[in-house]
Amino acid sequence: MKRREFIKNTAVGLTILTAGSSHYTNAKEPRYRVAVIGRSGKGNYGHGLDVVWNDIDQARVVAVADEDSKGRAKAAERLKAPKAYADYRQMLEKERPQIVSVAPRWLDCHRDMVLACAEFGCHVFLEKAMCQNLEQADEMIAALEKRNLKLAIAHQTRYSPSLKHVRQIISDGKLGDILELRGRGKEDRRGGGEDLMVLGTHIMDLMRFFAGDAQWCFANVRDGQKTVTRNEVRDGAEAIGPLAGDEIHAMYHFNGTTTGYFSTQRVRHGASKRFGLRIFGTKGILTMTTGALPEIWFVEDPSWQPGRSKARWKKITSVGIDKPETLSDPNHHFGNCLIAQDLIRAIETNTQPKGSMYDGRAALEMILAVYESHRLNAPVELPLKNRRHPLSLL
Repeated sequence: MKRREFIKNTAVGLTILTAGSSHYTNAKEPRYRVAVIGRSGKGNYGHGLDVVWNDIDQARVVAVADEDSKGRAKAAERLKAPKAYADYRQMLEKERPQIVSVAPRWLDCHRDMVLACAEFGCHVFLEKAMCQNLEQADEMIAALEKRNLKLAIAHQTRYSPSLKHVRQIISDGKLGDILELRGRGKEDRRGGGEDLMVLGTHIMDLMRFFAGDAQWCFANVRDGQKTVTRNEVRDGAEAIGPLAGDEIHAMYHFNGTTTGYFSTQRVRHGASKRFGLRIFGTKGILTMTTGALPEIWFVEDPSWQPGRSKARWKKITSVGIDKPETLSDPNHHFGNCLIAQDLIRAIETNTQPKGSMYDGRAALEMILAVYESHRLNAPVELPLKNRRHPLSLL
């Protein structure tokens, strides 16, 4: 991909948001009624999608819903919520919030909760991944579009203030033309299918952020060094949906000459150490982890062998190149605040959040394209024609 095209794709997704105090806005009075849906013991409250609203001045939490009585009581205390409900639909009907955090990590509830939010006219902050399959994603988006509602998904990395410096490096031509994107999952006990679904969503979102939409995917899924068949398909942990494989290799093609690769295996050594994305250009390499304040390094070396060339790696932070980081992000809180603030901006300007429902679906589509390609034993074009989960058809 030529540098100019790569810069254009990056600019479309880039958000630069900063925090000047313990709160992330300057509104004098809260304008938005916020409700939180959690499920203690079944996805809980995700990665802090409940407490984020404690630090958003434009918003106040009016209620929380949790089917577990002990979890509900703790959440109400944690959020200082004046009302608490066992039934989230009852909460939505009675409280009429404008924004709802659909916080559980488990995916089996995302569709129903988002559809309920759409029914009652609520904008949504949704924990990743979007849902279990593309049929559900299409249904969720259709319901939200019908009411002109916004959904922001918890892909934090695209909101990082460090990315403005990455964009500058690319626009200055220090990486040259982009040839390859290489991503890997955490490759821990979840290596393979679970890793692809739970953590691959971050990598797929980053690939799209930089390179635009994938055009096709070719992939292979293996289990115990054998090609996966229907006999190896299983129900995933934490209600993820159908899963398969302990070793996955996928290739994607983007606009121009850029190719993307994603792999995950259940390995014995270095779990989580390789999780992230690497960008290879004709003039250098950029490597990054995920999160609102990711570790980012780049080196100007067209050989891609800095050990041989002696080229020096340079660190990129929110402050700049080779400058120490001044921000922190304990428990994903800073990143969540950036997303919540941007969701409010999208509501007020009638635009899409920087990490929208369409971005969430597109990341899910890249994930499920792996299984569709494996099922057909051929490259598959995106968007996928098959909207059902491919493993259900294996």
